[in-house]
Amino acid sequence: MALWQDEQPAANDAPRPAQSATVEGGLALKVRLHKRLLDVLNLSALERIPRETLRGEIRGEVRNLLADEKRLLSVPQVDQLIEDILDELLGLGALEPLLKDDSITDILINTHDKVYVERGGKLELTDVRFQDSRHLIRIVNKIVSAVGRRVDESQPMVDARLADGSRVNAIIPPLAVDGPLVSIRKFASKPIDIARLVDLGSITEDMALVLQMVVRARRNLLISGGTGSGKTTLLNALSAFIDQSERIVTIEDSAELQLQQPHVGRLETRPANIEERGEVTQRDLVRNSLRMRPDRIIVGEVRAGEAFDMLQAMNTGHEGSMTTVHANTARDALSRIEQMIGMAGLDIPARSVRGQIASAINVVVQVERMEDGRRRVVSISEVVGMEQDVVSMQEIFRFRRTGRGAKGEVLGDFEPTGIRPKFVEHMPARGLTLPLEMFNPARRA
Repeated sequence: MALWQDEQPAANDAPRPAQSATVEGGLALKVRLHKRLLDVLNLSALERIPRETLRGEIRGEVRNLLADEKRLLSVPQVDQLIEDILDELLGLGALEPLLKDDSITDILINTHDKVYVERGGKLELTDVRFQDSRHLIRIVNKIVSAVGRRVDESQPMVDARLADGSRVNAIIPPLAVDGPLVSIRKFASKPIDIARLVDLGSITEDMALVLQMVVRARRNLLISGGTGSGKTTLLNALSAFIDQSERIVTIEDSAELQLQQPHVGRLETRPANIEERGEVTQRDLVRNSLRMRPDRIIVGEVRAGEAFDMLQAMNTGHEGSMTTVHANTARDALSRIEQMIGMAGLDIPARSVRGQIASAINVVVQVERMEDGRRRVVSISEVVGMEQDVVSMQEIFRFRRTGRGAKGEVLGDFEPTGIRPKFVEHMPARGLTLPLEMFNPARRA
């Protein structure tokens, strides 16, 4: 973003060149010009005009308005000003350069004058600013209105998505005490596949092959991890191994999955309207999806009572279904699923619930975002049944930490535990094979 000094005109009213600029001055000038352009432009025609054509048309108007403002800017400053105004008119204003930067994975806005980004797993403060809270809220409303949602004092929290699938969460006053808070989880312009995850060191080739075979063999998969650990990225990567002939139904709060198969039905929840009516929950969609003849059901993330319906689907013919859950370990993931079933308001004995979990979920993959910012698959575990009242699990692969490097990087090795999983027995019936030597603990994964 270009910066200009917000000066008062000289006594003779002659324009003066901009000198050492301030953020506030540049923002104030841009906002004033933006408002004046809105008065002279045909807004209904904006979306139909190519950006290059519009740039040429508004250049003259910008020069006239700058003359009225008694401001003299250099050619690069005028060009940058026009780009900023185009971003305000056609896009999301100051967020546009950050959204176009492929090195940024998260944009975190802590009120209008503090914007952080995540690069390489590390947070850094940017020089991006908004004029004030109203300016930021206007941008947020532009985002959420595009997907039929709203944010105001009566509904100050909202989940939405951008056109590319990037996830957006916003919370405004009175719940946000100091000003609007916005979080944007960006999606890569090119989806990250399993080969890229191997190159990044998030997973090894042996582990990737095992997960590929798990998906192709139609085993039910649960991906567990903390916020920002890469659960959805891994889910997207693994979905590429689903056969092209299968019908898939996806269910999400904000549609962000990027499945490549031709036969995909995408469902998205809907919040209540201003009259507190019309809400459609994930549980509603999971139950409805059973009537849509899916081969597999993919729930972006289970958070509450829909966990019960998801298990029912996995246990009644929808093999190969997948979902994610927030949890710190694979064991915790199963405990959280049990707790969520309790949220469904059903009076089911704990042993029966655990039996449902043990028969529905076959493999649990634990992912973690580590201190060095890298995401890794730290565990692949198999659910093997019940032992009395406890769900029995066995770990197949794990990441073993060995220390920290000179630059703070986490050091460690991926290794097999030596246990041969039971799901290997299902492979030959589906024409699949896995080399058993990959499970030998003497061989690193």
